Amino acid sequence: MISDLSIASTNLSISNKRLKILYVGMKYDEGKPEQGYSFEHYNFYESLIKTGHEIIYFDFMTLLHKHGHSGMNQRLMEIVKSEKPDLMFTFLFTNELDPKIVREISENTDTVTLNWFADDHWRFDNFSCFWAPCFNWVVTTAESALPKYTQMGYHNVIKSQWGCNHFLYRKLDLPLKYDVTFVGQPHSNRRQVIEILVQSGIKVHVWGKGWNTGRLSQAQMIEVFNQSRINLNLQNSFMVGRRNNHAKRLASRCLDLIPYGDRVKIKSNELYNKFQNFLSVNSVLEQPKSHGQQNYAQIKGRNFEVPGCGGFVLTGKAENLEDYYRISKEVECFNNNDELINQIKYYLENEEERIAIAKAGHERTLNEHTYVNRFNEIFRKIGLIDQQIDSFR
Repeated sequence: MISDLSIASTNLSISNKRLKILYVGMKYDEGKPEQGYSFEHYNFYESLIKTGHEIIYFDFMTLLHKHGHSGMNQRLMEIVKSEKPDLMFTFLFTNELDPKIVREISENTDTVTLNWFADDHWRFDNFSCFWAPCFNWVVTTAESALPKYTQMGYHNVIKSQWGCNHFLYRKLDLPLKYDVTFVGQPHSNRRQVIEILVQSGIKVHVWGKGWNTGRLSQAQMIEVFNQSRINLNLQNSFMVGRRNNHAKRLASRCLDLIPYGDRVKIKSNELYNKFQNFLSVNSVLEQPKSHGQQNYAQIKGRNFEVPGCGGFVLTGKAENLEDYYRISKEVECFNNNDELINQIKYYLENEEERIAIAKAGHERTLNEHTYVNRFNEIFRKIGLIDQQIDSFR
């Protein structure tokens, strides 16, 4: 029955209990094998299999293409019933899963369900808020989303953060090759920022989908992190403080996720009623700031991956970054283009200081910011393991 799934485990163990985990995520980037493995495969799955737990891999996108939407979701239910996992760890993409099936697993089986929401900074109102009630627990990386979950009456929320798969992102014995590098797509204002640096006499090597140089493989990217004096992290921005005038449309979208025959029963659910109330007042709660919209940046995986490789990272400021690294001691930040130019020139000239920051950031990452640390803390909070055990390297 599970011939098109994979089961993996190792002899390593970081907890006092070996869990059976049904891992529900995409194996390939955007579900396309030609694009290589996905972010979550490299970081979540490959970290989970190092924890000593038994991992059942449910690649929902590949199974969707093979069995169709109904068939894939039915297989998910069958796997839960036959394998009886302790935890279903899910990393949603869009609406491939059937919310009725997820709720059935959450409410009527012994399997604890948990979803990691990736982009609550900008995706909460049009995605996360519809799906959260389907799961026993959710993880968010957005501090700003916590009061929104409370307002909708959902309380099993764990604030965690991206991290580093330190089994993959690691220091390599390679000589420095580049002064300044950037790996990522040229969306938002990134292309303009790179052009400003070039006009200032700074040579920057760039890679990623959308640049003429194209994408790097995972191995090549890690080599670049190791061989760069300065690794740039140009943050993504999201908008907050927007007036939400679409409460009725959002409520309708929530119902669209639920099969019509189940809506009468769902409407009687206390959590659903609280959610409806949240939508009705949301247009009042999210008033715009006096000077219009504000831009904030969210922490991304790159903030941890570069230090995990022992690299020096120069990053745009992000929400709560100082909670994870000491600024100017473990990572360095910039606020605007002028400051970015000055920081690059300064740290290219002051090698010892740059190396010291990179070393401190590397140590902090290995001690506190690996995905093994993240998962162990999450499993402890939801009661699947009794205590937190320090990560191994």
